[in-house]
Amino acid sequence: MHTINAEELTPEQKVRIFLEALPYVQKFRDSIFVIKYGGAAMEDPVLVERTLRDIVLLEAVGIHPLIIHGGGEAINKAMKAQGMSPKFVNGIRVTDKDLVALIEKVLCKEIGPFVAQRIIEYGAKAVFIPGYEVFSAVKWQAFSSQGHPIDYGYVGSIIAADIHPLLKLLHNQFIVVVSPLAKGENGEIYNVNADIAASKMAKFIKAKKLIYLTNTSGILANEKNPTSTISVVDKRRIDALKKEGSIHGGMIPKVESALEALESGVEKVHFLDGRMPHALLLEIFTDKGIGTEIIL
Repeated sequence: MHTINAEELTPEQKVRIFLEALPYVQKFRDSIFVIKYGGAAMEDPVLVERTLRDIVLLEAVGIHPLIIHGGGEAINKAMKAQGMSPKFVNGIRVTDKDLVALIEKVLCKEIGPFVAQRIIEYGAKAVFIPGYEVFSAVKWQAFSSQGHPIDYGYVGSIIAADIHPLLKLLHNQFIVVVSPLAKGENGEIYNVNADIAASKMAKFIKAKKLIYLTNTSGILANEKNPTSTISVVDKRRIDALKKEGSIHGGMIPKVESALEALESGVEKVHFLDGRMPHALLLEIFTDKGIGTEIIL
C-alpha cells in the first residue's frame, strides 16, 4: 500500500486537511484525553516516535493528554532474564512479591522515564509520576466464571486517585505519564492491569475521551480476519463476542474497563490500532474515524 507523504500533497490538499481538523480542535480544546499506551506502539522505535509526536501535537492544539503506559513485553523480558515464567489468568498477570518489585523497577525506572524524556525531546513538557503516588488500591478479590476465588497475588483493585496534582500539571501544559501501579493501605505496592488503570484514571479525572492503543485494528467480528473491525460496539454485542470466544484473554479487561469508564461518565472510548501511522490523529481530527468505538 502506498503511503502519501506530506511533500506529495498540494497546498490546496494541505489546507483542506487543516480545515477538516479545525472543528475538532475547537471542540476538544481544554479536554483531558486518557491514552492507554502499550503494545507494538511502544515496542517499535519508529512507532514510538510517531505515536509520541502525535501526542505532542494533541497538547500543542490545547488538548491535555494523560498517558497510562503498559510494559508487558519489557516485563516478560526482565522475567526471562531472572528465570521467571509469566502466568496469566483471564488476561491478568499473576504477581508475587518478587515479581511486583521487578515490575516496579521496569515501569518506574525504565519505561515511564523513557516515555517522558522522549516527549520532552519532541518539544513538549512532560513529567513521569509512578502510579503508586496517584492510585490507592486494595488487594483484588477476583472470582472465576464458576464463582471460585482466584488469587492473583500483588494485583490491586484501584479505589481512589489523587488527581489534583495531575490536574495542575495538565493545565500547565505538561503531558503526564503514569505507570499502572498502586499503593495499599499498609504501603505495599500492587500491580494493576494497565487497561484497568487507564479506565479508573479516566473516571476519576473526568476525561472526555479514553483511547486504547492496541495491536489490532479495533474489536474484530472474527479474530482470524484482521479486516473485520466493528466500527461501533455496545455492551450486548460485547457479551455475545465473549461467549463466542472472539473477545478473550487480554481483550477481556480492555472491554470491561471500557464499559466501566462509559458507565462512570467518560464521553467516548476508542480502541485504535497503535501500529497504524497517526491512528490517534485520524481518529480525533477527521470526519471518518478508524478503529472501534465502545458504547453502552
